[in-house]
Amino acid sequence: MTQQLSQRQIVILTVAAAAILMITMGVRQTSGLFLLPITQSAGVTVVAFSFALAIGQFMFGLAQPVFAAIADKYGAIRVIIGGALMMALGSILTPYMSSSGGLLFTMGILGAAGAAAGSFSILIGIAAQRLPVEKRSFASGFINAGGSLGQFVFAPLVQLFIGAAGWVSAMFFTAAAALLTIPLTWLLRESKKEAAPAHAHVILPQVSLSEQLRDAMRNPSYLYLHAGFFTCGFHVAFLVTHLPSDLQLCGLNASVAANSLALIGLFNIAGSLIAGWLGQRYRMKYLLAAIYGSRAVIVAIYMVMPKTALNVYLFAGALGFTWLATVPPTAGLVGKLFGTRYIATLFGLTLVSHQVGGFLGAWLGGVALARTGTYEWIWYADIALALLAAVINFPIREQRLDARVVPA
Repeated sequence: MTQQLSQRQIVILTVAAAAILMITMGVRQTSGLFLLPITQSAGVTVVAFSFALAIGQFMFGLAQPVFAAIADKYGAIRVIIGGALMMALGSILTPYMSSSGGLLFTMGILGAAGAAAGSFSILIGIAAQRLPVEKRSFASGFINAGGSLGQFVFAPLVQLFIGAAGWVSAMFFTAAAALLTIPLTWLLRESKKEAAPAHAHVILPQVSLSEQLRDAMRNPSYLYLHAGFFTCGFHVAFLVTHLPSDLQLCGLNASVAANSLALIGLFNIAGSLIAGWLGQRYRMKYLLAAIYGSRAVIVAIYMVMPKTALNVYLFAGALGFTWLATVPPTAGLVGKLFGTRYIATLFGLTLVSHQVGGFLGAWLGGVALARTGTYEWIWYADIALALLAAVINFPIREQRLDARVVPA
């Protein structure tokens, strides 16, 4: 019988996955910085640009379970490499697009689908399948923190390129960054001496993917996770796409927006790590309820506070602590409910709901601005959805419901 991963192998795998997610999310989460430069120079309206990014949010979610299923069959490394090439191509082609349809293809479809191939479901799925049970929650938090670090690193860099050399050069920079994920996949390879995946002793007897999907879709707790994650997507996509524009309406310059996105990423590093650590000690549904509830309070405070640079930075830090801290407990609950054999696909499906919310957050933000000249009613909707998401996590039955699955 083959041996388990050594501590060194666990560290290498976790750090490499976090580094890949850092680049993927760093590129994706700074797309809102291009809204004003592109709409001012390319003749594309704010609504058209918002719709392209909204489609990108939806595509990012829709592609994740598809790529996860492909990864389960052909290997995750091939999927991540293919995604890196798609991301790079999307960034390279964007400057040559002068219509809303062109942006829809490059930013909304090609780049977003490529990012999905190197994102949460694939990378956290690798960790969940190959790491021992006691390491999974913290590893998920650590990998997720890599995505937050990407936002912290890339937001000022992208804004620097936009300010110094123009948005076209900034696009080429993101293309080059996307290609850096390819050599990192070498660190994810599975050695011949490595043990069979950790899920091998979890599913008894083996169930097919179609059976597991049918069981999941009949499970109310799984559907509650989808509903909560929908709100998370609405919240994140609206802010990433429209926070720069909202701050400009308040009379603040572009650097404040870039710094705010960076701070959100920085503080979510701590939020993700703490969420991963707490997930090993407390019930994850309560963590999710607390995260969503705190978002409602933070946004409500933002709406009434004076919009100074300092206040916005305080808002960004508080919000960043909860930003993508929902990912480790959501992935952890999926693993608790169904085991880890198909966690990449099942978690990927929750990300579809997340990105449907993202589609609406990005698109409706643009619609609201075009029709009313303000984002006020979207902020109110965001608060209401966050409160509903907090409540809907309480009925989740945080134990294994499938009699064919034994505790990992």
